[in-house]
Amino acid sequence: MKQRLKLIVLTLTIGLALLALWQVQRIADQVRQSEEAKVRLWASAIGQRNQMAAATAHFFQQATLDEHRKMQLYTDILQSFNDPELGTDLKFSLAYVNYIVDSSHTPIIITKSRDSIITVPQELAGQKLEGELLAEYSQNPPFSYRIWGMPMTLYYKESEYYTQLREVLNGFTLSFLADITQNSVLVPVVIVDSSRTKVMAHGNIEGERLEVRGERLISLLDKEFNNEPIEITLPDGHPAYVYYSSTPLLRSLRWLPLFYFFIAIVLLVVSYNLFRTARTAEQNRIWVGLAKETAHQLGTPLSSLSGWVEYLRGKELTDQYAAEVEKDIKRLDTITHRFSKIGSVPELKDEDVREATMAAVEYLQSRAPRRVKFNVTFPDGEQFVTPLNSYLFQWVVENLCKNAIDATEGEGVISIVGSQDARRIYIDISDNGRGMSPSVQKRIFDSGFTTKTRGWGLGLPLARRIVNQYHRGRLYLKYSVPGQGSCFRIELRKKS
Repeated sequence: MKQRLKLIVLTLTIGLALLALWQVQRIADQVRQSEEAKVRLWASAIGQRNQMAAATAHFFQQATLDEHRKMQLYTDILQSFNDPELGTDLKFSLAYVNYIVDSSHTPIIITKSRDSIITVPQELAGQKLEGELLAEYSQNPPFSYRIWGMPMTLYYKESEYYTQLREVLNGFTLSFLADITQNSVLVPVVIVDSSRTKVMAHGNIEGERLEVRGERLISLLDKEFNNEPIEITLPDGHPAYVYYSSTPLLRSLRWLPLFYFFIAIVLLVVSYNLFRTARTAEQNRIWVGLAKETAHQLGTPLSSLSGWVEYLRGKELTDQYAAEVEKDIKRLDTITHRFSKIGSVPELKDEDVREATMAAVEYLQSRAPRRVKFNVTFPDGEQFVTPLNSYLFQWVVENLCKNAIDATEGEGVISIVGSQDARRIYIDISDNGRGMSPSVQKRIFDSGFTTKTRGWGLGLPLARRIVNQYHRGRLYLKYSVPGQGSCFRIELRKKS
């Protein structure tokens, strides 16, 4: 039973350890897949933002071209004033020119010879177009034309609307890499150029580790980042690669199975030591109990011999007296033979179980209280032959009968019934004594457990070991009812 308990505990410990390892590995895989999905989703979003930036840049380019055309139209209308046949259309032309300037919100400066500002904006009239002012209005090619023979030059810069749009686009471009590296998934990332030899940006990682270039950077990336890099396109149209690594959480989860494995090993070692300590303590109890049982077994014939000695003092000896003394000497020899078999493999011979049982009962019957009756029943004409060691088997029967005598408290009936089938022999030893409670029934075969005032708790464990291990049979409590009695059954294999 205890060996089976050890196997159950060992199996349960290993099973729980494997279950914990599997569960941790499963969680780690889920976290890894979740991180990879987040990074890929985030990279896809970056690609979409890049497309939006490209579309915005294209729109800005077209807007700049449209502004250039408006300024071209503006100068063409101004030159049309040179036509002497303009006549009544002059007012319309002037209105249209003002409309173009007002609708485009484009800052312009018109100069005459020597770059003297003559118009738009009025607060700059009369100044020279030079220095920072010239640089500010020279971002686009100027338009030169003549009005009534006077040379004019038109300078312009971006519309206020386009300037605001360009600032938004520039800010978007500047924040592009920052948005990539300082991402919400908190995954360590590094962005390198198309040659993978230069770090463009990084996030959630110490920058000192990346202060290398060329082949050393490629080697570092392959070593530190264990995921396949993701290719992206920057707003300027150049390709780049995003390397990403596992988060600290995932790295911790990867080490967790080893931690659980270590804990499982510690539990196994502790369990083994506990079982070994318990086994050592049990063996110590067995040896103590065995010594006490030996003294108990020897005490009965020795007391009997002492009584015979006192009885025979001053009397003439007869054969009857010698026979009684011989019985006790034979009993001492039997006890010695029994205990000599403990710890060794006993020799089994084909013997009749009925004869061994009757021999044990006859010995006890003459020494049991007179109000205790023995009823032995075996089917007539049947042989109960099995591989048996009669010395040890009689010991089993005696122990069970002694317990039954104690249970009847010196007055009752002990029944011994033999039966058999095609494969086994059954010996049922029952009494009509006080019985046992369920809590006691669970512990009766534990070494050292006893309900007797002067008991040592060794009789039933030894009896069970003799039957189960030495004879490859079974000894168990068939039933026990408090106040009505108990029944033990011995099962033995029949002779092949």
